[in-house]
Amino acid sequence: MTEPTSRPPLAAERRTYLLGVLARDGAVRVADLVEQLAVTPVTVRRDIAQLEAEGLLDRVHGGAVARTDGGRGAEPATRESAIGVLVPSLDYYWPGVVRGVEAEAAKHGLRTQLRGSSYQAVDEVPAVRRLVERDGVRGLVLAPNSDSPRSQDLLQWLAEADVPSVLVERDGRLEPHHEAVESVRTDHALGALMAVRHLADLGHRHLGLVVNGPSPTSRKIAAGWRRAVAELELDATAHFERTIPDRRDPGFDRQVEAILETTLTTGTTALLVHSDPDAMAFVQHAQDRGLSVPHDLSVVAYDDEVARLYSPALTAVSPPRTSVGRAAVDLLVKRLADPGRPVHRVVLSPHLEVRESTAPAPR
Repeated sequence: MTEPTSRPPLAAERRTYLLGVLARDGAVRVADLVEQLAVTPVTVRRDIAQLEAEGLLDRVHGGAVARTDGGRGAEPATRESAIGVLVPSLDYYWPGVVRGVEAEAAKHGLRTQLRGSSYQAVDEVPAVRRLVERDGVRGLVLAPNSDSPRSQDLLQWLAEADVPSVLVERDGRLEPHHEAVESVRTDHALGALMAVRHLADLGHRHLGLVVNGPSPTSRKIAAGWRRAVAELELDATAHFERTIPDRRDPGFDRQVEAILETTLTTGTTALLVHSDPDAMAFVQHAQDRGLSVPHDLSVVAYDDEVARLYSPALTAVSPPRTSVGRAAVDLLVKRLADPGRPVHRVVLSPHLEVRESTAPAPR
């Protein structure tokens, strides 16, 4: 197999070769097989995972070793088995996702090893490596910082790791061929479209979108917003988009005031604001100016984490956070049972909770 071939070896040929090396040497390294077979590390690791599932070898970090237990089948998940979970926040949005992960994991006799990262994390490989190598997790559910300059390094590490992984509320592609990574996410573009349609049904034609900084979610919300205003054939002067800083930024209130000033001068009658706390800030500032919400200005929040608790209760787009977590574990368990199955990308729809902060457009 070290000689050049006219075509890449088929899966059966690769696995026969792998087992032959294993029988001869007692162990194989992924790096060696990549060179000998002229295939990608991802392909080799999938072959190893499939052969382990068939009870023909045991995976170890960086390769595989021959079974010494008489060829027993792959071990099923036990109550001592765990999956690793890495999310960027433990106090907003993500607790709902984690609850779904924990509930679905418990159904399969799996524990969860939860780790918190941050939206500003640059290199998350060390944290994920610790989950795999020190904590011994059997799989990973991750929401990495996809805006990090090292994000592709993490995806590549995951592709070459000995355990399967599922991204949540993130998309991922592997270089150089743009291969998809297993994932579960909310259709945030649809959520924005639903919000705009709701406002349009109430007669609003001058609309504003406000998002909190660049993020994977805010970009999808903006994409859905643009699609909606295009479908409604709104004039360019009839809508605007703005970005606000983090609420802890000293300039946050000043920026909210500036956007409200734009809202008044352009005759805007409705806003879609991501996220809930930012929407609350806009309502408070509007009320401080003597405006009525919803009679002078309708506001739709995006996230529905705490929107119902405000007064007035905020109409909000509600992502299915718990279902996202459950679906991620479901994918992970199925991948453990069938390592050779196709990559799955699951997209779940949000829904709109209509409350007290939206009303017909003022005449």
